[in-house]
Amino acid sequence: MRNVRLFCTNLLGLCFLFSDSQTEGCGDSGSLPPKPNISHFSDKQSLGVSWPRNQGASERDVYEIQISRTENHTIIYNRNVSISAGDSAQYTWTWLSDLPLECVDHSVRMRSLCHQTGPSPWSNWITNHGTKARDKFKIFPSQSVLKEGSNVMFCCVAPMGVNITSITLRGIPYPLLNIGDGVKAILVSNLAIPTNLIKILSVTCTDSAGKTSSVGKFVSFPPQKPRNLSCTTSDMINIRCSWDPGRKRDQYDRNNQTQTLHIENTDQAPIPCQSSSCIFPAVPQRQEYNIRVEVKDQLGEEMATYSFNISDRVSPVLEWDRVIPEVTEVSLSWTVLGNLTQNNFLCQVSVDAETIRELTLRSENGLYKVRLEGLHPNMGYSAKARCSVNGRLWGKWTWPVLFTTYPLVTLDLWRRIDYRSDSDIRHVTLLWKPHVFGRATTVKIQTYTVKWSQEGQTLTELKDSRQSQADISIGPKKCNFTIQAVLNKGSSIPAHITILPKDNSEIPPLKKNLNKTSAGGFSLWWDERTSVTCGYTVEWCILGGSASCTLQWIKVPEGNNTLFLPPGHFKSGCRYSFNIYGCTEHGDKLLEIQTGYTQELRSVKYPSLIKLVKSTHASVTLEWHYDEEDVAQPAFITGYLVTVQKVQSDTAPVLFNVSVGDPRQKSLTIEGLQQHQEYVCSVSALTKVGPGLPASITVRTKTNYFSHLTKILTPILLLLGCTALLWPQRIMLKNVLKKIFAYPAGMNIKTPEFESFLNEIDQKLQSHKVEECIGCDIEVMHIKPLWHESTILRTPEHTNTMCSPAFQPSLPPSCIPLQTGYCPQSTVLLCERPIHQQMMCLANKSYLSMIAEPQEVEFSEIRSSFETSDSCQRSCAAVSGYISNS
Repeated sequence: MRNVRLFCTNLLGLCFLFSDSQTEGCGDSGSLPPKPNISHFSDKQSLGVSWPRNQGASERDVYEIQISRTENHTIIYNRNVSISAGDSAQYTWTWLSDLPLECVDHSVRMRSLCHQTGPSPWSNWITNHGTKARDKFKIFPSQSVLKEGSNVMFCCVAPMGVNITSITLRGIPYPLLNIGDGVKAILVSNLAIPTNLIKILSVTCTDSAGKTSSVGKFVSFPPQKPRNLSCTTSDMINIRCSWDPGRKRDQYDRNNQTQTLHIENTDQAPIPCQSSSCIFPAVPQRQEYNIRVEVKDQLGEEMATYSFNISDRVSPVLEWDRVIPEVTEVSLSWTVLGNLTQNNFLCQVSVDAETIRELTLRSENGLYKVRLEGLHPNMGYSAKARCSVNGRLWGKWTWPVLFTTYPLVTLDLWRRIDYRSDSDIRHVTLLWKPHVFGRATTVKIQTYTVKWSQEGQTLTELKDSRQSQADISIGPKKCNFTIQAVLNKGSSIPAHITILPKDNSEIPPLKKNLNKTSAGGFSLWWDERTSVTCGYTVEWCILGGSASCTLQWIKVPEGNNTLFLPPGHFKSGCRYSFNIYGCTEHGDKLLEIQTGYTQELRSVKYPSLIKLVKSTHASVTLEWHYDEEDVAQPAFITGYLVTVQKVQSDTAPVLFNVSVGDPRQKSLTIEGLQQHQEYVCSVSALTKVGPGLPASITVRTKTNYFSHLTKILTPILLLLGCTALLWPQRIMLKNVLKKIFAYPAGMNIKTPEFESFLNEIDQKLQSHKVEECIGCDIEVMHIKPLWHESTILRTPEHTNTMCSPAFQPSLPPSCIPLQTGYCPQSTVLLCERPIHQQMMCLANKSYLSMIAEPQEVEFSEIRSSFETSDSCQRSCAAVSGYISNS
């Protein structure tokens, strides 16, 4: 096995030797070191290395390259590089340094890597020497413009023996990097363009002795590739190419650029250009062009290519010839510059940035003409045009040309007709309003021409430009009027109106009130009529005004039956009448009359001549006068409000509030009043916003004598009726009354004794005059006294009750309480008697004198013998009480 392995190894070596003799390889010279040359480009901080190609080298050789810094050859770069030689006998390779090459020495050495013999020996160091400072600092990089967004290393090279202590950028210190003897550097990342006015960046180096040295740098961006590169010709003689340069540069940018155009399929020299365009002469007899545009500056270069056929890149240039405006149109003409053989062009015309109109035009004696319609009168416009040969590439727009259309005046014509009842003559007042379209120029009207024809006769009258009406008398037949304004420059459209024949049998127009308004204005509405063919006319006038009314009108197009009139033309509290006319081919006919207010007010007039028509004991009938159709009223009258109030007090409540809903009803009967009473009756006109000023009258109701007579006759009639009913029973009633008022059975009362008893009582009471006394009642009861009881005379302190607690043990069980404090008061004699005994009560009016304070009345014992049938002795008791003023 070991022998087989050795055999394979020897066989592989023979194959390598055999193949080396058949192909190009490192060859015998592969063992020799390369001989490099070195060159540097300080503006790009690049180090270029070149060396000759070895004889027998392959298409792609590999070399190991090392780069060192300073005299000590500190290796900073080591890499294997595979380089394709191509047809050249030299190899070239470029290395880009992050540190400016002037700061310090940079050395290069290399060797080739060959598979057969191994790497070659290293070549000798080839050194690119840095700059040496003698008496002052040197600062690198040396170029004045740096690339925006790049990472830049700034180095300071100091004279021998000087130590650098700091490096600042725009006054800001950065960390120092030690590069070599007397060389220090700083690294600045993402370099930005200053935003202040001064775009320069100041780099300052300071040594240990405090000495400084500064340089200024600018920051910019590299060129950008031209975009949208295209070329055109307007005359087949010169070609103009243009492009978008991209980012705009600041005016203080020091990175100056150059633009150059190369025609690659010709031998012409490069053509210097401007920043975004280039013009060069067309090559005779050449249609196809291949161009290249290059842009270069201190930070790099960019380019763009473009190919075209000059016949497809024709862009006509126009020049205005004439502009002729009219009232609603304009005529434009122009020429096409250049040596163009085409007669037909596709052109576009635009007026005031409106819709572009595209037209195909043919040359007329070298001119291209177009007529634009649909413009507004008396208005300024600007027009521009451009043309194309094939409809793909358009020429530039011309400079705008200004023009003003001519004025146009129309007349808004209306009429007012006054009829005379005594004749067929009608007085017509023609009214017109001139309407001038546009405001570009001031229009001056010289005169107005008024023409009218009736029954084959035509008359003409001129009116001054300051007049706006004409008064004309016509007959009963149909009459046509025409009015036209005469202008110095411009046109006027005549206005026509027809007066219908006089017809006394025509149907009167519909009348209605406008109950609702809209936002202070009027919203009118009317029924559409099929007979109306040319719209409607609404005329109005303020009613009831002190001054003469100025007639106003407005035209409404056909198909519309609504109109809103804003509040600016109307006043609150004023009644306006709107006459709505329908326009037909025969003339205008009055259809409706609508009346209303923008805002109704409450300050309407009070009723006049209010009077009492009829009065009863419970009602009054009032009547008043009022003109509810008065046009000077500030509101529509919807009825009346009648109030009734008593006269006895100013603050007396209103008894009645009666509303009358019909404004034509001017009388009212108020019922439910009291007899023989004065009332104040007020009448005020009602509106939609409330009642107006009241008018008052005082009335009195009559006395109701019938009710008094009823009160008197009713009891008399009842008494007579009862008498008539009871008269047949008079004998029976007499007997009944005798039984009721007779003495009880068994009682024998002697008249002289009873009279003596009454006289005695009268003396005891010491009565005074009749007018000074009040009456009392005395009851005399025949009671059989018990032996253990005695006669009791009550004193004033016991008047509250007959059974005082102090005397309760000695009172009889039949004792009852008596009430006092009333007038007249009776002295009551109480006597006990058996239940079966009868009692007789006598009442005699005696009188006591009136006293301010209650006084006790003393009674002497009263004894009287009453003989009865059984001759029983009875005892009596008299009870006295207080007599008070209350």
